[in-house]
Amino acid sequence: MKLIRSEFLKIRTTNVWWLFALGTVVLWGLSFLVNCVQAHYILHPEGVPDEQAATISAMGDPAALTAYMATSGQYFGLMFVLLLGILTVTNEFYHQTATTTFLATPHRTAVIVAKTAAAAIFGFLLWAVTTVLSVIGTVIFLNAENAEIALGDSSVIRSILLNLLAFALWGLIGVGFGVLIRSQIGATVTALILYLVGTLAVSIIVQLLSNWLDQDWIRELAWALPSNASGLLVSGVDLPDQPHYWVGGLVLLAWAAVTGVIGTLITRNRDIS
Repeated sequence: MKLIRSEFLKIRTTNVWWLFALGTVVLWGLSFLVNCVQAHYILHPEGVPDEQAATISAMGDPAALTAYMATSGQYFGLMFVLLLGILTVTNEFYHQTATTTFLATPHRTAVIVAKTAAAAIFGFLLWAVTTVLSVIGTVIFLNAENAEIALGDSSVIRSILLNLLAFALWGLIGVGFGVLIRSQIGATVTALILYLVGTLAVSIIVQLLSNWLDQDWIRELAWALPSNASGLLVSGVDLPDQPHYWVGGLVLLAWAAVTGVIGTLITRNRDIS
């Protein structure tokens, strides 16, 4: 607990936490606005192609739509949690405090675990803020649309709680990236490219290969990306042409475990100076 408190002291005494919190709230607002537009067309579908009718109908279900709206802002919120997890590690090397940290606590695994716990707790705080804003906004929007609000539905509650799990797991993945790539710029740029550009690029490539080779299983590979997996997890419902939502949780757990374990093993044996 002392180690975790020290990690929060490092976060709290810099500008990082409030800049990330402010960025999360601003981008949540943009995401919620986009989701409102999409939800409006889901509630009032016109000229929908037959191949999309089943998906639109499933998303128009009160529980599915409420869950979709109540978890708004996840995409950018997870990005900030990822970056914070990275910075909790790379800041030590960037500001040359790693030597002092590991001299004070020679058990390096304990330090990494404390950083992971701090990133996960920060993820919980961002989840709490975005969830409160999303729930309030969802109630106002659905009332304006004269649509049913299903906040008490078990699948909606499940989606909100799974969203919390996603925020915590992305904190773990961020710490994993940080211990794998010590360079602050290198780790941050790599993570952002993989999160923002890589997701879109891989999704396009997978779609093209699937259409070219006429193999549906290739399309499923896109769900191995953590950003796609978190969206699948938070849906909390099984939609047509998608894997079960819990598959997204398994993918995120795998990414967190692989990056965290490998990074910790490297840190345990790395020369720190």
